[in-house]
Amino acid sequence: MLQTLGLLLGCQLLGEITVRGFGLAIPGPVLGLTLLMLILGVIPTLAERLRPTTTVILANLSFLFVPAGVGVIGNFEVLSEDGIALLLILILSTVLSMLAAVGTFIGVRHTIERWTT
Repeated sequence: MLQTLGLLLGCQLLGEITVRGFGLAIPGPVLGLTLLMLILGVIPTLAERLRPTTTVILANLSFLFVPAGVGVIGNFEVLSEDGIALLLILILSTVLSMLAAVGTFIGVRHTIERWTT
């Protein structure tokens, strides 16, 4: 488990270092996940070795949201002053994210359909 956790965190670290080193405008973890996907594409058997570690991480994912909840309570005065604006931004960004996901799905589906016919 330590080796696979090291691989996951190493990919994230490499993504962070690359983004900060080159001043890229994407999050480091996204670049690290892309690197991990490339590694899994080259070594597909590695996915089965990662499965137990990722299962444990996903099963305990709710614990990672506790610090965020504490941060919200710690900045409650900001929520009370700008709560309506924050709520509207949250709703708008959620809808836009869902539309982007649907658009990506449709685009990928059309691309796959063109490749297979």
